[in-house]
Amino acid sequence: MTKKERATFVINTLKELYPTIPIPLDHKDPYTLLIAVLLSAQCTDVRVNLVTPMLFAKADNPYDMVKMSVEEIKEIIRPCGLSPMKSKGIHGLSHILIDKYDGIVPKSFEALESFPAVGHKTASVVMSQAFGFPAFPVDTHIHRLMYRWNLTSGKNVTETEKDAKKIFPMDVWNDLHLQIIWYGREYSPARGWNLDNDIITKTIGRKEVLKAYYKK
Repeated sequence: MTKKERATFVINTLKELYPTIPIPLDHKDPYTLLIAVLLSAQCTDVRVNLVTPMLFAKADNPYDMVKMSVEEIKEIIRPCGLSPMKSKGIHGLSHILIDKYDGIVPKSFEALESFPAVGHKTASVVMSQAFGFPAFPVDTHIHRLMYRWNLTSGKNVTETEKDAKKIFPMDVWNDLHLQIIWYGREYSPARGWNLDNDIITKTIGRKEVLKAYYKK
């Protein structure tokens, strides 16, 4: 298959598997999504979804969040890891939202990426899932699968994101990045991988990936 044919196979297969696409992180608005995505750095979505109800019960908007101390936030979010950095980021960005944006999350990559503890991937998720702006946030699942499927040779998520945006049509980005995440978790994980269940990799996978699997 050509790269274009592989990309089309991925799109069509994932549409069949995930005609409706659940959002991994529980939230009710752009602010709670922003906080949840920030917390998900080096943490599972499942754990974030266990922690955010406790946090949002106390503060689900920037005005209530700044009334809490950094220490109070840190204690609640401790199970998510990196709590000193994340708690300062949450408190800091909440102040910025109030001071510069009337408490409203801005619809801008530049503005979002200027917030403490918010990087390009977090901004991309918010722009995509909260505002419907075409974006292709790349996490470790997407990075792994894009390599396995011989759709990128990117050495990091930044390079893989550039390749994904070249290969896939813009109108599928917002759905596709979520579909790939779910597929990676269910059929093509980093550990405990069973190639027999991974129809996409088995069909279009990079030769060296398939050889390495069968040598186990």
